[in-house]
Amino acid sequence: MKAARVVLMVLVAAVLAAGTILEKIDSALRIYGQWWFVALLALVAVATVVGIVQARMWKRPALLLVHASVVVILLGGALTTWTSHRGHLVAQPNVPVRTVAATDGSSWSLPFDITLLRFETVDYAGTRTPMDFVSHVLVEGKPYDISMNHILRHRGYRFYQNDYRSDGSSVLSVSHDPYGIAVTYCGYAMLILGLLGLMVSPRGRFRKLIQGATVAVMLLAPVMQASATPRTLPAEVAESMGRMYVLYQGRVCPMQTMAKDFTTKLTGKASYQGLTAEQVLCGYLFYYSDWADEPAVKIKGAKQLGVDKHSSVSQLYFLEGVRQSPTTDKNTRAATEKLNLVRMLLSGRMLKIFPVGGNWYGQNDELPLSVQDDEYIFIRRWQSYCQEQVAMNNMEELEHIFAQTRKYQLARVSISPTTTRAERLYNALTTGRWLPMLAITLGLLCFAYAMVCQNRGRRPRRWVSTGMLVLVALQTLFLLLLFMLRWVVGGHIPVAGGFDTMNLLSIVIGLLAILLSRHGWVALPVGMLATGFCQLVAMLSGSNPPVTNLMPVLNSPLLTMHVAVIMCSYALFFFVAVFSVAGLLTGDDRYRRGNLLMLYPAVALLALGIIIGAIWANVSWGNYWSWDPKEVWALVTLIIYTLPLHPGILQRPRAFYIYCLLALLSVAITYFGVNLLLGGMHAYN
Repeated sequence: MKAARVVLMVLVAAVLAAGTILEKIDSALRIYGQWWFVALLALVAVATVVGIVQARMWKRPALLLVHASVVVILLGGALTTWTSHRGHLVAQPNVPVRTVAATDGSSWSLPFDITLLRFETVDYAGTRTPMDFVSHVLVEGKPYDISMNHILRHRGYRFYQNDYRSDGSSVLSVSHDPYGIAVTYCGYAMLILGLLGLMVSPRGRFRKLIQGATVAVMLLAPVMQASATPRTLPAEVAESMGRMYVLYQGRVCPMQTMAKDFTTKLTGKASYQGLTAEQVLCGYLFYYSDWADEPAVKIKGAKQLGVDKHSSVSQLYFLEGVRQSPTTDKNTRAATEKLNLVRMLLSGRMLKIFPVGGNWYGQNDELPLSVQDDEYIFIRRWQSYCQEQVAMNNMEELEHIFAQTRKYQLARVSISPTTTRAERLYNALTTGRWLPMLAITLGLLCFAYAMVCQNRGRRPRRWVSTGMLVLVALQTLFLLLLFMLRWVVGGHIPVAGGFDTMNLLSIVIGLLAILLSRHGWVALPVGMLATGFCQLVAMLSGSNPPVTNLMPVLNSPLLTMHVAVIMCSYALFFFVAVFSVAGLLTGDDRYRRGNLLMLYPAVALLALGIIIGAIWANVSWGNYWSWDPKEVWALVTLIIYTLPLHPGILQRPRAFYIYCLLALLSVAITYFGVNLLLGGMHAYN
């Protein structure tokens, strides 16, 4: 019967995975709502109950909680499907409403009226970027506020801020789930308590495994790149301009940040030919005739487009109006985007540096009528006056203009000097790809040294292992410093995108490498290699994107907990794969113990992360499970990694190692495959 349950688990995982692909191919398909899929889940519940009885799990409370939680969670989902009501209502100011439009096109009524008193958009300080959306409502004589991640619960009904309209109306999502949520949350609690019980139980398998393990793995290596430069401003004058503030990406930040992003997007690096990002920006702005023909723009697919790999802005004008084939369309758009960046800079549209009446304007923008005459002239003539000083080579006066402009900005907008210093330091520390290159190179060298030591049957020299430990610790501390700086600058914990989550994963891997080095120092070069590759992936995918204000719906501590816990589980799964490679290379069965030792907390953390994500979704959208591809693949990964924890399964060491190594593919699909191929609301952009 145990074999039948294992086959059933594999079948469920396969159906879940296939469903995400089929629904991607044909969006009209609804695999997870079909009767046969519901029957499959019911069969899982029945098989679980049979397993509980056959194994007499009541004698082992922790194991009973884990298995019973599966039945309770499935029951909760069924109750939500059968007994809940969802929909939305449009609340107009001062108009009582109780009719809810259901998702299937029908309607139902609330047992009470809800009246919108006022709707407001709360912006980030000094910008027009929304920080929150708030509906002030009246329900049965009592006032309430409904905002993102702050719902209204009243008489079993829950109201969520969903949308708003230009006439001042607010669109609220409504959910009434009298039984499903409570039962599902009970199942969540049982699962977490059961997993914790399995790890702390004196008679449990996990406690018997805590004796240690060793590590080893092999990976690859990368490359690097190495001319009179065109005219630009001296570094100290360009730096003075970089200290001014600009409205960029919906956030007020030092112009240094915009310059760094501008230069990175054009050249692929945060500097060019020894010039700082601010000098590159000033070069295009004040010495355009020199820079127009400078081959500073890095072009992807240059050969197919008929231009040089390192092209000039003048060359890019050639691409406009040229009919491209489907294979070159994407590269053409990317090249045109770089050209448009320069155009936006020259037209003044990028330089929104003038705060007037609570908004930020460029010198050619339409200004509000309330602006004073002297201020109007100052804004309209700012760039031409700067250009005059450049033409006369009067750098002292130009630097004075930049300083006075910054003083003008600070007189009208309150900007934290601490945040500014943190952002400038962050920008200074994140130039180039030296960190991943250094980490990968050192990791490969130390790994090769470890292999030599192992072949000769001797331990590495103490100063080498100590030095490696210091390097990993310094690298992890440096990444932690960048993480904290990005937190200070953005005003929120940076876990809301692919770039940020890869950085967090790097930190977790570094910490785990230090902890695991007690059981085998080879964990240190492996950890450094993994950290380097994580950083490289982060930079290649995000190219170190600028810090932006957090979307209102993401401004929740549950998001931070969800991402942090998931990243910890992913890091442990990575080391499980590393132990598997070591076991396959050496044939040593001790690596199996190390894998099992890490699989217990890894599976528990993944389950906890999924549960926190479900609770966050329920708080934000009123739905704890939506069969989104990221959710489904997280569940598939959980099922895949729970199988090796079942005693009697995968007993042969070689089969166990191969399974654990291949299982990492599910993590890769969950994180990368969903983002790049399957999409969905969880996909990072």
